[in-house]
Amino acid sequence: MTPALQQATAEVGALGGVVHLPCETPDGLYLVASSGLPNKVTDEWAYLAIDRDLVPVRAMREGVLCWSEDGSPRIENHGAVAVPVPGSERPLGVLTLFLSDDRKPDASGCSFLTAVAGWSGQWLGQRTVDPAPCRGATGREPVAGGRAVPADPLEAADATGSRGSAARQTARMAELTTALAEAFSTRDVVGVVADHVLPPFGADGLVIEANENGRLHVVGSVGYAEEFLEDRLEGLPTDANVLMTDVLRRRRPVFVESTADFVRRYPELRRMAHPDKNSWAFLPLSASGQEFGCCVISFALPRTFTDEERTLLTALSGLMAQALERARLYDAEHSRAQSLQRGLLPRSLPRLPAVTAAASYLPASEGAAVGGDWYDLIPLSADRVAMVVGDVMGHGIAEAATMGRLRTAVHTLADLEMPPDEMFGHLNDLVKELGDDSYITCLYAVYDPVSRICTFCLAGHPPPVVVHPDGTLHRPALVANPPLGAAEPPFDIQELRLPEQCVLVFYTDGLLRSFDRDADEGVALLVSAVADALEETSYFSRACDGDGGACLGRLCDLITTELTHDRPRAVDDAALFLAHTRVTAPDDVASWALTESPTAAAESRELVRRQLARWRLNDLEPTTEIVVSELVGNAIRHAKGPLRLRLLRSGSLICEVYDGSLTTPRIRRATQMDEGGRGLHLVSALSRRWGTRYLEDGKCIWAEQELTPDSAHRI
Repeated sequence: MTPALQQATAEVGALGGVVHLPCETPDGLYLVASSGLPNKVTDEWAYLAIDRDLVPVRAMREGVLCWSEDGSPRIENHGAVAVPVPGSERPLGVLTLFLSDDRKPDASGCSFLTAVAGWSGQWLGQRTVDPAPCRGATGREPVAGGRAVPADPLEAADATGSRGSAARQTARMAELTTALAEAFSTRDVVGVVADHVLPPFGADGLVIEANENGRLHVVGSVGYAEEFLEDRLEGLPTDANVLMTDVLRRRRPVFVESTADFVRRYPELRRMAHPDKNSWAFLPLSASGQEFGCCVISFALPRTFTDEERTLLTALSGLMAQALERARLYDAEHSRAQSLQRGLLPRSLPRLPAVTAAASYLPASEGAAVGGDWYDLIPLSADRVAMVVGDVMGHGIAEAATMGRLRTAVHTLADLEMPPDEMFGHLNDLVKELGDDSYITCLYAVYDPVSRICTFCLAGHPPPVVVHPDGTLHRPALVANPPLGAAEPPFDIQELRLPEQCVLVFYTDGLLRSFDRDADEGVALLVSAVADALEETSYFSRACDGDGGACLGRLCDLITTELTHDRPRAVDDAALFLAHTRVTAPDDVASWALTESPTAAAESRELVRRQLARWRLNDLEPTTEIVVSELVGNAIRHAKGPLRLRLLRSGSLICEVYDGSLTTPRIRRATQMDEGGRGLHLVSALSRRWGTRYLEDGKCIWAEQELTPDSAHRI
């Protein structure tokens, strides 16, 4: 009775419970089992006279579930519910639970208690136990021995053996409860059940199925081939067979002791009988008043289930059900959080002339909350590229949402061509607004393919590893500012001149750290993994042959696998971001100083015509002349010198006009009588995009035109 009582207590969320059986004479009830209650309560309820107005007495007398808002004088503000254990002629006993408040259980809870009482009644009926003799003490007459609790007639003749069996049951329940409490996901729960339930019973198979929309779906298994599960068990309708009706709808465990017994009882389900399994325990899984699945424990040989085993397996199924319900909720929340996080990361990285990129994101292991690691590749003007890696400290959906906000802010500020140190000042203010406990590490790098200069700004983030074309690796000594949220401007920036071709390896610390290694050991492993991956892929030779995109992705996968294949349970998410840089050839750049005079526009048009002819881009000559003429004319009229014109040829044609002024060019609405004000309208109409980039000594107005198919082919 104790396991059934424990299951009922756990399912309803009660403080504890007791079980009473009637005496030989109809004078009262005596206590035979209790769970979760102190002695001061059980002592008071050890013997209950039949004329007392208490819920167990009423339930026994009336044969129906009874409820009281005042369960016991010893337990204030807590109700009690009692349900009779049914027998053939009269109730065999009564099960009483003390609830955590004074509210009556809902309909599903009452239904479950009735079902538990029904199972207990079947078990008691099989024991064919006669009521114990009672003295029939009434009023204030003392009872000999000081307790009105006669010997339990359900105890085995060998009291020592019975106590040992009960101790083993209690130990198993406690061990399983502890292990299930540490299980987060459905996979964890299946593993715990396989480790703690199957061995003690000599079982060799386990299938856990969940009821979804009227069909059973396998959520975990041990000892079964995937083909068998997919062909025989997956998708079985719950209302099409008697077995599932007994187990799920009636919440009754079903024990089948041989294959012949299975076929005899359920001939229409003979396909479910695995050839290597010869006995089964089908246990209902229900929690919070709802049945949601079935646990099947199977055995290689036929066996007879003892009453003790049936009771214990039924009680264990209650613990499994609660753990599975919690795990299914966790799985659903974890899946939603990961979907949110992945939705905030780049769906794909852009293909850019100056940089080929590949990235890998690894979420934390099951049982850990989502994190806020991210990476990005942002195209800037003049074929320059911004590379971003960041890590929001902490775990949870809030951190993932913060990552999305930061990524959007970085994109917005990068589109404004803001210098890295100024950008970090704005990001630092944004992070401080999130709260005193919000900190973010971030690395922002801007690569210029013309000068090969890469400008870095680090806020608490580790520097990248630079891979040279000859395969040598080094980790530049870049000084990091404090993390965003803890820093104060100004932010230091550092420049690094890169070789003509190299690979920058960016990462977050979740890729390197684990329970058994620190950050320095992680960096050493990263360098080793990069070197091994370079050798295995022959990276630079293949990349130079035009296979850079696919080969870089392969390189990223190899590094990630090497760093994570033997890593213990990951408590943090991780990101790896590789960027293969390229250089703009000198022949693809043309630059001239212009005179600060009204003739500068005509001079620039002539320079453009000659250069486009040299590049065989004559079809772009008309539009480029207009764009350059308007940009130079705008600088002559509204800015100051020195003036300079630069053309870049890559995947597009880029025109840049430099001047010494910091004034911002703006498109304005010109009236019909205005002689000017339409130049930037023309630039916007003839260009794919245009904008302004501010420098230390002035600004650059740039416009980018798409190459025509013929022009692109000639390049």
